[in-house]
Amino acid sequence: MDTHAIDADADAVVVGAGFGGLYMVHKLAGDGLSVIGIEAGRDVGGTWFWNRYPGARCDVESLEYSYSFDAQLQQEWHWTERYAAQPEILDYINHVADRFGLRRHYRFDTRVLGATWDEPTSTWTVRTSGGATLRCTYLIMATGVLSATNIPDIPGRDTFGGTVLHTGAWPEQEPDLAGKRVAVIGTGSSGVQVIPQLAERAGELVVFQRTATYAVPARNRPIDLGFEAEVKAGYDAFRERNRQMWPAYGAHLQLTREASLAVDPAQRRAVWEQAWELGGFAFMLSFTDLLTDMEANDAAADFARERIRETVTDPDVAQRLLPRQPIGCKRLCLDTGYYETFNRPDVRLVPLDEEPIVAIEPNGIRTANELVELDAIVYATGFDAMTGALTRIDVRGRGGVTLAERWGADGPVNYLGLAVPGFPNLFTITGPGSPSVLTNVVVAIEQHVEWIARCIGHLRAHGAASIEASEAAAHAWVARVNRIADNFIFPSCNSWYLGANIPGKPRVFMPMPGFPAYVKTCERVAAEGYSGFELAAAASVGGVER
Repeated sequence: MDTHAIDADADAVVVGAGFGGLYMVHKLAGDGLSVIGIEAGRDVGGTWFWNRYPGARCDVESLEYSYSFDAQLQQEWHWTERYAAQPEILDYINHVADRFGLRRHYRFDTRVLGATWDEPTSTWTVRTSGGATLRCTYLIMATGVLSATNIPDIPGRDTFGGTVLHTGAWPEQEPDLAGKRVAVIGTGSSGVQVIPQLAERAGELVVFQRTATYAVPARNRPIDLGFEAEVKAGYDAFRERNRQMWPAYGAHLQLTREASLAVDPAQRRAVWEQAWELGGFAFMLSFTDLLTDMEANDAAADFARERIRETVTDPDVAQRLLPRQPIGCKRLCLDTGYYETFNRPDVRLVPLDEEPIVAIEPNGIRTANELVELDAIVYATGFDAMTGALTRIDVRGRGGVTLAERWGADGPVNYLGLAVPGFPNLFTITGPGSPSVLTNVVVAIEQHVEWIARCIGHLRAHGAASIEASEAAAHAWVARVNRIADNFIFPSCNSWYLGANIPGKPRVFMPMPGFPAYVKTCERVAAEGYSGFELAAAASVGGVER
């Protein structure tokens, strides 16, 4: 066992204080377990604590992107916008933490440096940046799927003399970019949101685009009070309809239940026009075959490209902004003034396929054609998604094997996105192999938290010391996830779903498409006495009281 003195014992340690960590702590504490939460930030919020860049906003509607576990909480909270902005979401999370007294369980400004499995006592020893060593029976990683920031390794990256920012770690004190020469590298979800905002502040904005992205209009607006009242009058039914959707959201946005290729072109176009005006993910939910049939996808992509050409006044700039990949194979972005921004005289687009970055220098970015002099560089380059926050911690399972080593060559071998063979009593909330980023993630989080809590309850009731995913079940699960994904257009382009944005990361499709079928599988596994898992009886030696 770890020779460090133990500063505290707990039934469970939960890492993270975002939507997942807070609900996990609340659920386990409510079940009578002792719980310690660890959070790197100074307070609760998770993703919404760190991603405070200008324009940061949820792309799932507020009335859906919220907890459903408490009926009174649903009724008492009022959202002001259709798509809540970061400050309002953070206010909501703070309200939840206050309402349920969750901060008392947490140690803030603290990182988990490592965790080691101790076989004789069936416990985890957890080392923290604060110098404390904790011992627990269950270690639950609520570290977030989009939380480990990625900055590309560009030559000279650290020589730049101006302001350097990343959208995923934006400072609480808003940097002064007024009148400055600012570059944004990246045009994914965060880039699409931050670019219009920075264009309003900067003196000159230069956008470095590696891959043109699809952005559909959000049509954000103040919350429709009539719609809010209607939802709150039948919130349970509203939630259930969404849970039966493959992405666990957007039932009210579904305009048809038909395949686009089954209707005539005029009807198809009329539906797309209606969905475009409705905004949000209505466009991708408009027909049932847009993500499964390449011919249908091509037609939808052509429609979206038409809209870009109509919006961007310079034909050459518009052409460079046209995506070439299938629509939806990368995460679809919601647009609030993104394409219109490129009509401004003080905004310039640099397409990296034509003019690659050679190096970053003290006073700017050197491309193959020129030196772009700058005062600030904003990296909107995303995350080491789904696995990065886990593998950056020194987590050691059986035989001292680290999680990073376990996932090194074959990618994230896992079972149900909840567990990893060789790592007993370690649970991952919305981990690789679960629907997570292909869903309304709050719904996915609640399902995982409740499954984990029931599993722990089962172990305690039956005197089991540990539970561990079997190798066979995990490999079969990863194969199943990728087999299902192959029925969609998702694997058809390089994306962070595949880990393609991180050099050297194994190319494995990580999220599981299809929330309702996934839930049924999880329920079946539990009903079968946790099939695919290996349960060990309690040891006779002492350990944390179970």
